[in-house]
This record gives sequence, C-alpha cells and structure tokens, in this order.
Amino acid sequence: MKKVNIQQAEFLLNQKNRLKIPHFQIQQGDFWVVVGSNGSGKTAFSLVVEGKIPVYSGQYENTFSNIQQFSFEKQQKILEQTFRDRNNDCISPDDFGKTARQTILNGSDHHQLCQQYAEILGITPLLDRPFMHLSTGESRKILLAQTLVQQPDLLILDEPFEGLDQKSVQDWQSLLDILSKQTTLLLIINRFNDIPPTAKQIALLERCELVLQGNRTEVEQHSIFQQLHYAENAIDVPLPESASPVQKLDQNTPHFELENVTIQYADKIILDKLTWTVLPRQHWWIKGPNGAGKSTLLSIITGDHPQSYSNIVRLFGRQRGTGESIWQIKSNIGYVSSQLHMDYRVNCSVLDVIISGFFDSIGVYQRTPDALRVKAMQWLERINLANLAKKPFRSLSWGQQRLLLITRAMVKYPPVLILDEPLQGLDGLNRALVKNFIDQLVQNSATQLLFVSHQDQDAPQCITHIFEFVPKENGYQYVQTAV
Repeated sequence: MKKVNIQQAEFLLNQKNRLKIPHFQIQQGDFWVVVGSNGSGKTAFSLVVEGKIPVYSGQYENTFSNIQQFSFEKQQKILEQTFRDRNNDCISPDDFGKTARQTILNGSDHHQLCQQYAEILGITPLLDRPFMHLSTGESRKILLAQTLVQQPDLLILDEPFEGLDQKSVQDWQSLLDILSKQTTLLLIINRFNDIPPTAKQIALLERCELVLQGNRTEVEQHSIFQQLHYAENAIDVPLPESASPVQKLDQNTPHFELENVTIQYADKIILDKLTWTVLPRQHWWIKGPNGAGKSTLLSIITGDHPQSYSNIVRLFGRQRGTGESIWQIKSNIGYVSSQLHMDYRVNCSVLDVIISGFFDSIGVYQRTPDALRVKAMQWLERINLANLAKKPFRSLSWGQQRLLLITRAMVKYPPVLILDEPLQGLDGLNRALVKNFIDQLVQNSATQLLFVSHQDQDAPQCITHIFEFVPKENGYQYVQTAV
C-alpha cells in the first residue's frame, strides 16, 4: 500500500526554526485534514509530505509515485504570470491570453480528463472563456482541474478555501467529498469550521510541531480540541457581567509613568534611566532576554519595589509614596504568572478556583453567596469548562489550569491585567488554547493588557505596543514601538 511515513523527524526550515513531527502516516485512500494557525508551519508541513524539504533527523519514507500540491500561492503565481504575459507591446488588446481549457491542459493532450474534471467541478461553461476573466473562486477550480489531470495519487490542498465566500467553501467541501473517493487527500486549513464532514483523520499543528493527530472521532473527543474549536467561534461572545461595580480609572491619565528610573544593588545596575509611559487602551508586550530586568519592571508597576520611592514613578496618576497604599494599587491590577500557578497548590474544585478570584485568595475559606456561584459558573461556561466544574483543579491539563487562573484574575474586571510568561511550561496545544482566550478577553472587555514574554511567537494578536529590552555593550536599551 502506498504511504508517506514520518517518524521522530525534524525538518530544518531556517537557522532558527525546525518543523517537528513525532509521527505521521498517510496511506492510500486516507483523507487527512491538518489544522493550524498562521505561522504554525502548515505550508512547511505540506512541503515535507511532498518531499520538498529534506529530513534533518529521523525518518521520512514515501511510496506515492505522483504527489501534486494545490495552493493559494500557486494560484497567485499563475495569475501574475498571466498578466505579465499580456503586458507586452506585441499582444493585441483583443487577445486575453489562454482560455480556461488551455490553462487546464497546460500543453498536455488529456482532453478527456479535462472534460471529466470540468463536469465534476462544475466548470464546463467556463472552459472557453479567458482564464484572466474568471473570478477568484472560478480560477481556483480551473487550477484544481489542471492539478487533477496530472492524475496524482496523493493530492495536497494547502488553504484552498482562503479568500472564498461561505457558499464557495461549501461547494469546495462537496467537491472534496467526491475527490476523496478517487484519490488520497491531505487538506491543510487554519479554521476548524472548514473541516469537511467526510474527512477521516485530523491533525493539529502549533509552533512548527504536530501536537495532536489521529482518527477523527478520537481527536474530536479530546477536551482541548473541543475548547479550541469553541474558541474559534467565541471571539465575539460577551463575557459575563461583573458581580460588583467595575472599578474605572481616569481615561485621560497615564496608568503608569516612569521617568529616568534607575534600580541598582551596590555596583550592579538593573534598570538604567528607564523612561516609559503607558496610556489607557494600550496593550503592551514586554519582551527581552532572561535577566534583562522584566521582573524588576513589573515589581515597580505593581507597587512592590522599594526603590520606587526614590524614583519618579507615578502609578495610576499618583507619585509612589504620596499616601497611597499597596492595596489601592493592587486593586487595579489582575496578575497571573507561572509562579502563581506553582503556588496554587490547593487542590480545590475547578469552580472554587474561579470563586477564589472574587476573594483574592488561593482556595475558598468562607461561605460563598449563591449569586457568586452562579457568576462563577457563567465564567466556566464562557471558557467551555462548565462540565468540569466539580473536577479537582490539579486533574486538568496544565493549559486548562492556566486558563482558569487567567479567568480567576478577570472576574473582577481589573483595569489592568498583567500576564507574566503565561505560556511558559505549556505544550503547543495548550499555548494555542491560552493565546486564543487572551485575545477574547481583551476584545470583550475594557481591561488593559500587559503581556510579558521573551518568545517571539507568544504574543497575542491584540498587542498595540512593544517594550523591548535590547542588549547593548553595557546593559540594555529600552526600545518602545507601536505595532
């Protein structure tokens, strides 16, 4: 039986990135769907299966004889070439280039196959029209027919739905049902909703690693798959209303102002004349290598650092040390870090983790009003974990635990939410889960986000500004940019 078999393999994409595939096998007659977000390595994966990227380590075996790939990029290149061919003084204004039929045949004599696939794809009326006059959806079907007349025994379709309206996507899914009965299919997409009903196997890519795969039924029963699928449709779903009046800050006053702040211990300078202003409605990504001073910066803006008093540090409009209490500062801030996660050792229920956010406690040690329990359940429903409400916190995946702790920090709608390395310690699947939820929180609330990470791939899409510690000869410079 024909197959592509990949085992414990890495594929070198560039100097920094490798595509990791623990194991993957596509056999004759399979219909695989690979789902991944932008930058997850989907296109590289298709090239790996096709044999276009050599294996760096591990095993790659292929016994298919004719692998063909269809992609949005391929369509763009052909369209661009068509327009370049016409941009010639020797071409008559009435010459519109190749017809759709000529494009499909591409110099071959497969006229019968051309007619056959034109009927299957519903493009017979288009065959004698100029290719360049066709719509995006029509031209894509013509190019698919061009690929099919080459009679592939493995057809890879890389993002075939990109740029198509919903009706066209549904038409394509029906076509794939027909094609899956004739050849082996590998479909690569970025949306769960685009998975065709007839697909037999599903795999997930995240951060250039195949993180989940198998029979469709088994994969769809995976709790994190269900949450990721839910998250795709929940980006605009409102968050539960606050159980108490939401604390609001002056939207005309900077939330944080640091002027020439210097922090040092003996001769060691940690922060050197750092100036930074954080205005309302800005969502900042604080990035930099380990040891650069990110944690020190956070301790200043959360009111914890003792040297703040000897610097110009204004938090929520007040100079540090002018009578405000540490609790007044912290009441404006929700804070989640890997350290908090490690410290949350109380093995209470999932529901109690959310309830503890209303009391700013680790665990619940007092009678909870029914209204708060109802509100906590609403939050669990919003993150698709209501069915786990009675489960022990420690029985959940690490990513689901992190998701709960972020939700716990949000139940009182803090004006500022600080997430300090929130994806640290998470595998690819759980990273995707938490990142999606962070974007949902920001989109559906007035809370301002300060996101801390030194990994370039970690930042959520909602970021508006970047504060970066950039190494220089002696210490770091502080580069601030709007996204």
